[in-house]
Amino acid sequence: MRKLETKTIVVASHNAGKIREIQDLIGPFGFTAKSAAELNFVEPDETGTTFEENAKIKALASAQASGLPALSDDSGLVIDALDGDPGVYTANWAEKPDGTRDFAMAMEKVEAALKKAGASQAAQRTARFVSVLCLAWPDGHTELFRGEVEGTVAWPPRGSQGFGYDPVFQPEGYETTFGEMSAEEKHGWKPGDAEALSHRARAFKIFVETCLEA
Repeated sequence: MRKLETKTIVVASHNAGKIREIQDLIGPFGFTAKSAAELNFVEPDETGTTFEENAKIKALASAQASGLPALSDDSGLVIDALDGDPGVYTANWAEKPDGTRDFAMAMEKVEAALKKAGASQAAQRTARFVSVLCLAWPDGHTELFRGEVEGTVAWPPRGSQGFGYDPVFQPEGYETTFGEMSAEEKHGWKPGDAEALSHRARAFKIFVETCLEA
């Protein structure tokens, strides 16, 4: 495993919600970070069929464009009753013909698919959010960190916090959806905390233990 020696990195994302969460997580470590969106980097085509492949594509593109280490996230909602869909295509389910994304529409698609599958009870609507972080260096070296959180798909959507599918994901052991949680509740992991809740925070915890701690 390669340690991260610099405090200057690129957040390899154009997704405002992801950028905000990653910057929240890296803030306590004193990083200076700009996003691929701020740097006007071209979004690479995510041609992978796994979260790991797509995370690598994004991190390497930003690392090579910037000459700095880059941290990417590829994440999605994996629903058992839908054979793992939308999975790596989670963002694609939100795409409109004009190229913009509408996650309210995407959540409706998920609910329609669950109804078609006959998944009406909570026990039939099990799912997990998956996040794979990739840290890439300009020389092509990469490290991968995977975090998952189990839960169920709720309906109707609840809450206006977070982003994406957060209003329909109720993590195991909680009565609230990610959409009803504050940023601190959802992904506010920091050094010294034994546990992290969100998939992204869980992946980030592994990143810290692997690449930042001595």
